[in-house]
Amino acid sequence: MKIIFTLLILLSLQTTVFANGIYQTSKQFISSSFNGDSPKSKALWLTDHDKVAISDIMSHEYNRLRVRYWQQENTTVWVLEEIGKEQPITIGVHIKDEQVVDLKVLVYRESRGDEVRHDFFTDQFKSASLTKENMLNQHIDGITGATMSVRALTKVARLALWLNKKVKV
Repeated sequence: MKIIFTLLILLSLQTTVFANGIYQTSKQFISSSFNGDSPKSKALWLTDHDKVAISDIMSHEYNRLRVRYWQQENTTVWVLEEIGKEQPITIGVHIKDEQVVDLKVLVYRESRGDEVRHDFFTDQFKSASLTKENMLNQHIDGITGATMSVRALTKVARLALWLNKKVKV
């Protein structure tokens, strides 16, 4: 009985360790988005009006002065963070022609809900664009037990698409 209890504790600790990880670096995501030829990063300086619009998208105050991005012709890449339940999730969003080409969880710091990093979930964002109300034009199915992480990725997709419109060529 004591051995079984010890094994259960070890397994629960192991799950927590695996749910918290770096899956791809920002540099790797950017490079793969531009087929290995990464452009120099740029900075989008945010106005007070921008911060109000971003706060509406993110459902909380947004205090950053600028956002870094990479652009080549009609393609942009954004590496953004949003809090899941308690910790930030680092997310890469690749946009071309005002549609999401790829969305990846780069770093996941929560103890649960890391199912959002898998392709079965992130593939739902492909081809998504923004409506006039700054909502995604397609439905994103949730994942039981990962509600806050699903919301975080959805908000970041909306934000990246909105920011992309600001820097449109």
